[in-house]
Amino acid sequence: MTAPAPYDLSIDSGGDGFPVSASTPRLSWRLPAGWSSGDEFELEARIDDSRQATVEVQGHRLIEWPWRPLRSTERVQWRVIGRAEPVAGWSPWHAFEAGLFDDDWSARWISPVEQEGLVPATRPAYRLRGTFTAEGTVTRARVYATALGVYEAFVNEVRAGTAELSPGATSYDRTVYAQASDVRSAIRQGENTVDMVLSDGWYRGQVGAFREPAGWGSVLGARLELHLDYADGTNQVVRTDVTWTSSVGPITRADLMDGQTTDLTAAYDSERPVLVDAVEAPPVGWSPAPPVRRVAELPAVSLTRSPGGAWIADFGQNASGWLRLADLGPAGTRTVIDYGEHLDPHGDLTLTHLDGFNPQRPRVPFRQRDEVVSSGGDQVFEPRHTVHGFRYARIDRGDVPLDPASLSMQVVHTDFAPAGAFESSNDDLNRLHEVARWSFLGNAVDVPTDCPTRERLGWTGDYQVFAPTAARLYDISGFSRKWLQSVRDDQLPDGRIANFSPDGRRSKVDLASQTAMMTGSAGWGDAIVAVPWLLYETYGDTRALAENWDAMVRWVEWAAGIARSARHPSRVEQSAEPAPHEQYLWDGSFHWGEWLEPKQRADDGSLIDPVQSNPMAWFMADKGEVATAYLYRSTSTLAEIARVLGRPDDATRYLELAAHVREAWRTEYLDDHGRTTSDTQAGYVRALSFGLIPDDLRPASAARLVELIRAAGMHLGTGFLSTADLLPVLADHGYADVAYDVLLQRTSPSWLGMLDRGATTIWEDWDGVDADGTAHESLNHYSKGAVIRFLHTHTLGLRQEPDSIAWESFVVAPVLGASLTWASGTFESPQGTIAASWRLDDAELEITVDVPPGSTARVVFPDGTERMAQPGRFSERRPM
Repeated sequence: MTAPAPYDLSIDSGGDGFPVSASTPRLSWRLPAGWSSGDEFELEARIDDSRQATVEVQGHRLIEWPWRPLRSTERVQWRVIGRAEPVAGWSPWHAFEAGLFDDDWSARWISPVEQEGLVPATRPAYRLRGTFTAEGTVTRARVYATALGVYEAFVNEVRAGTAELSPGATSYDRTVYAQASDVRSAIRQGENTVDMVLSDGWYRGQVGAFREPAGWGSVLGARLELHLDYADGTNQVVRTDVTWTSSVGPITRADLMDGQTTDLTAAYDSERPVLVDAVEAPPVGWSPAPPVRRVAELPAVSLTRSPGGAWIADFGQNASGWLRLADLGPAGTRTVIDYGEHLDPHGDLTLTHLDGFNPQRPRVPFRQRDEVVSSGGDQVFEPRHTVHGFRYARIDRGDVPLDPASLSMQVVHTDFAPAGAFESSNDDLNRLHEVARWSFLGNAVDVPTDCPTRERLGWTGDYQVFAPTAARLYDISGFSRKWLQSVRDDQLPDGRIANFSPDGRRSKVDLASQTAMMTGSAGWGDAIVAVPWLLYETYGDTRALAENWDAMVRWVEWAAGIARSARHPSRVEQSAEPAPHEQYLWDGSFHWGEWLEPKQRADDGSLIDPVQSNPMAWFMADKGEVATAYLYRSTSTLAEIARVLGRPDDATRYLELAAHVREAWRTEYLDDHGRTTSDTQAGYVRALSFGLIPDDLRPASAARLVELIRAAGMHLGTGFLSTADLLPVLADHGYADVAYDVLLQRTSPSWLGMLDRGATTIWEDWDGVDADGTAHESLNHYSKGAVIRFLHTHTLGLRQEPDSIAWESFVVAPVLGASLTWASGTFESPQGTIAASWRLDDAELEITVDVPPGSTARVVFPDGTERMAQPGRFSERRPM
């Protein structure tokens, strides 16, 4: 009998419509029943129909490319067969293509002729046009395109591909990606046109809360090649060059943050020759991430009139995307669409909570506005050169009627492959899981951002907090590797990691700016160590470690150097001479600190914002306890990474440094009774989670954490950095009841309090919508949503064994509580699908686990009974 064959073959590259790789992609596949991770396999490939020698490999995850490096545009088919008995059949063929590599581009960079004096949010989109003649039957046609700016490509007015906002968010001085599309169906005999519609995008549009222009460049650029294969064996390449023209047409204003204006009555103006090679661009590469796409369409759940007469559409869900409008009214009708997250007490859209505000700068009113002028035809308006964060849209067109069925929200974000699911007997927890999931997706438009509205910046701290949760929801491997490229690109010369990447403000070249001076914070820069390590633990990706190694070392060495050379002013005042341990305390540079701990209330009940009320005191506060803890975590993690990469000397050195940092932290911030100097919830959570507290003091520290929680009325008091670890720390130290009490708390600060006030995504502030219905700060800020990792790892009980890589071994150990009677979930691990569930019935607990090939599971019942489960289904009932 023939055994099942390997399946789900893949490469570690992105692509729109078909995978597109660099020259040496890595190969992966799923194991059929009866196989293990260490088994041997044979690989067979055809490159442009040329059969390659069969090779033998061991393993099935991220196998290094075993044949010669691919050349530009080559087509590959490959398959795999197992060598062990019983002999399995060959897997199905998997097909992909090599991209057009940088050295092989013959197209010129072209730029539109622009009107002088235009600034971001006033500039139009430009049409770049070329023509060609197709003579013969076309058997294959590929567009390869990229830009400095956001572009769409069209062949004979047929849009190429389904990716949105291409070429994506990158650090454009170092990295730009191209996209490949199959356009054969659009080619016609004779004359053809190729168009690129080009706008500012991430390249030179507005950036951040204060809408400053991105600093990547001042001139837009685009590059395209169309490769045609004919039935007679001949080829043709159409490329951007001096023969192309530029013009301005219906899109009269396009800004990624501010919005888009389209006048469908406007004709393209006269075509002018393009500028050639007017830009400097980095080498063209190929992204490992999935593309940004329109992934869902949501109808309006209600359509009402505001007091001012505008229509208010409620789509029922805060998300990223734009409005699709099919009813544009009679010719000349101007429809103005404003997007936002909240309605005021009168039912009108309000945006003031998203204004850019700094006591030292003018307030910047927030706006997301699209406009369209109707031509009177059957055209549909869809503004694809901008993107918005919103639940509500205010649609103003005077007295012209509006057909409710004509409008929908187009949900736009990175098109992830789903990885995990969770459900339980508690509807509140199920809803919280969905709200946090939506919040992540709204902040995953090509890069992980803090919010899809006010800033849209790829803050490093936000992602290092949420990435372990994101990995339980979606396959984030390529998405994270792409973002880490920008983190490396933006690293400052001294080793500091930028606060956000891609860094359009370019801190690395403007070291005197306030942004640069506030760069280098613990918990933010440490993402360069934490995220690659997560990719290794979750997917077994050693390349993610290797390609970030130099950046990690530079970051840790900079932080350790600051610890040695700089002291906090308050410490200098106490003693001119530092104590020996102070050389390992990281307190002499800027840190954000715990950030956004729940605000205290003044006597009148109003919330006190420590940053806004006294920014200098906050800026100068000693945050060394937080920073030194992160220095320990990153240094000890770096030692582990060195071990994995076969760097024993580095492993020893960083392990010794980590031990010194840990001892210094204990000397300075921990007493003999397990009390920390700060004596805050966040301080105990971080210290317990990072392993800073000695084993004999851990019970006392955990007990003190619980005391603080109870003193706060069973409310959390953690902030940005430690909230994700609060519930796991409580449960792992014997306080599962307290963890569930905090999780199910309904008064502020709490997660369910957000839900009770109508949240459909996680808020930046615990009181994002206060008791009076007034909105504050961003209403889609995903970091606090990291709490749902607890639902996977503890409520469901599914987590990796501590020393496991890529889920080769895992544990199912449900933590019961909160009157839960059942929970179930799945996870698409690199080994295959893991399913786990438990149910309480008649005083008995039943646990069921599906273990994929290549994995083993340890099942732990609440009474401590353990069972080992091999691949296949495990199910057992035990009395409670």
